[in-house]
Amino acid sequence: MRRLKMADKSRKGRLRMMSISTVIPNLITVLALCSGLTGIRFAVHERWEFAVGAIGLAAILDTLDGRMARLLKGQSRFGAELDSLSDFISFGVAPALILFFWSTDVLGGFGWMSVLFFSTCMALRLARFNTKLDDLDPKPFAARFFSGVPAPAAAGLACLPIILSFEMDFEILRTPQIVIGWLVIIGLMMVSSLPTYSFKGTKLPQKLVIPIFLIGGIFIAGALTEPWIALAALIFCYLLSIPLSFRSYRKLMKLH
Repeated sequence: MRRLKMADKSRKGRLRMMSISTVIPNLITVLALCSGLTGIRFAVHERWEFAVGAIGLAAILDTLDGRMARLLKGQSRFGAELDSLSDFISFGVAPALILFFWSTDVLGGFGWMSVLFFSTCMALRLARFNTKLDDLDPKPFAARFFSGVPAPAAAGLACLPIILSFEMDFEILRTPQIVIGWLVIIGLMMVSSLPTYSFKGTKLPQKLVIPIFLIGGIFIAGALTEPWIALAALIFCYLLSIPLSFRSYRKLMKLH
């Protein structure tokens, strides 16, 4: 009996302790969450470039936390749940609110409905993603594709009108009806079963390595000189990749 009590105390002690390798990725996730929330604050004060920049920083941090967790072998169920909550706020609520303050608030209830629709689609997309993590019999190529547009990409696509407005003086970009329609389209793409590249398990042929490095160098140079044009170009490239991912998925399905 005494041994059982000691073993129970030992297990409780281990549960209360969390290794540094687990803390670091979770800390990055919290930073991403704070960045997304800060984007809302900038939007309230109509500092649009800072608001979109905060969403971009949250996307970078969201990429880093997963990489860091795998590098340090610090994956945990707690981290996965925290990551989903962070994604919902940073990429589901924050972009929709930024666009609401920027454009759609003039339509009152209809503008707010677009915020609710986009945020709800994000929640449904993340819930579906989490349930698929428990799939015991995934397809051999499943890791190469997402089902629907992933959270950070959806946030970037949603913010495309405001990003373009930084470089183009087109009032049509700020038309509330167009912005609402755009949010609805992106929301539907999130919850759809449309296969999109995850880029995690993608392997490049040897002959494409140098061209990819060259394109990456050009993009970095562009991001340092014309960041909004570079970001808009990256988002358009992602849009163009969606038909390619759909075709690749169909080919792999026929083979398997």
